[in-house]
Amino acid sequence: MMPLSLAEVGECNLIRRVGGKSEIKKHLEDLGFVVGAQVTIITEICGNVIVNIKDSRVAISKEMANKIMV
Repeated sequence: MMPLSLAEVGECNLIRRVGGKSEIKKHLEDLGFVVGAQVTIITEICGNVIVNIKDSRVAISKEMANKIMV
């Protein structure tokens, strides 16, 4: 298991755990970052990532990507 921020661009990953405070977890869940979902990194800029999740593109900060374990 590793944080999403360390995953390779173009690699399809399965979300195994979402960490952080309850309001951060809720926000990530609302965006589609739930256990069992597939996420693909589209691009990475200074640690911040744009991902493809549930047929949508979402940009998240490096701090949030570190809380998503794949």
